[in-house]
Amino acid sequence: MDFLKLADEIISGRRLGRQDNTSAFITADLDELLEGADRIRKTLCGDHIDLCSIINGRSGRCPENCKFCAQSAHNCTGVDEYGFLDEEAILDECRHNAEKGVHRFSIVTAGRTLSGADFDKAVSAYSRMNESVDIELCGSHGLLTDEQFRRLKAAGVKRYHCNIETSRCNFPNICTTHSFDEKTACIKRAQAAGLQVCSGGIIGMGEIWEDRVDMALTLAELGVDSVPINSLIPIKGTPLEELTPISEEDILRTVAIFRYILPTADIRLAAGRNLMEGCGRKAFLSGANSTITGDMLTTSGNGIADDTAMFRGMGFDIERRQK
Repeated sequence: MDFLKLADEIISGRRLGRQDNTSAFITADLDELLEGADRIRKTLCGDHIDLCSIINGRSGRCPENCKFCAQSAHNCTGVDEYGFLDEEAILDECRHNAEKGVHRFSIVTAGRTLSGADFDKAVSAYSRMNESVDIELCGSHGLLTDEQFRRLKAAGVKRYHCNIETSRCNFPNICTTHSFDEKTACIKRAQAAGLQVCSGGIIGMGEIWEDRVDMALTLAELGVDSVPINSLIPIKGTPLEELTPISEEDILRTVAIFRYILPTADIRLAAGRNLMEGCGRKAFLSGANSTITGDMLTTSGNGIADDTAMFRGMGFDIERRQK
């Protein structure tokens, strides 16, 4: 297959689906694949890099049994455990990120869902951030209801995060306390409430290439706006602790495949950027156009100042757009 020709066809409007032979991506010449993916990114998404940051709003004691997760109560990782953060601490971190030029800020909470007083606290924090800080707001609070999504939107949240994690086929190998269908139903509820959706997954969990391609096709079918690609950092105390970290070549191939299948979405590098040379520098010339950053993060790689300097040096636009 001529992947540069395919890139031009995608730029002209073609979209790949399950009817297409996507197996060729797995064995394609990597340099050609990356060149085509970057051509798609540059033409359809431009040279703007979208920067987002998160705060861990509630940590540990999660009842779900996700095999990769340090915060699952089923895993013995010694992670910090605490209830919902003080609202002022959240606002201070939000302001810090806005002042540093970050475009989006999200509260992320451990647990199957967020409810009761903790959900009320989140809504209050979002409302105050929306009123006082010039930054786009996102949320990540598990499997919420229709009414909860409407409340988040009313509080100023623009985008909701809910990873599908892997392919439908592979999902039961990663988690059994909730289902793939519950994930996709949550995404559809968020969209029905008028929220954009950020959804992706983790690579390097023992899946095969077909699982990665299938995950990208599912996300395209769901019409998500942002696709975080996490590379597993094996954590001691989790069932995946003995896995060998994924190679940079495999990360780059995955990024490129996702760009071909999701040509207009934000392909967002998340955890595991530090598995690549230059904290993923080449990935941003291979289809990626967004990333998680932040001065409190430990698994993505660079801090905010490092990222902004890198992107400016590469000629990307990182200026924050008006809300």
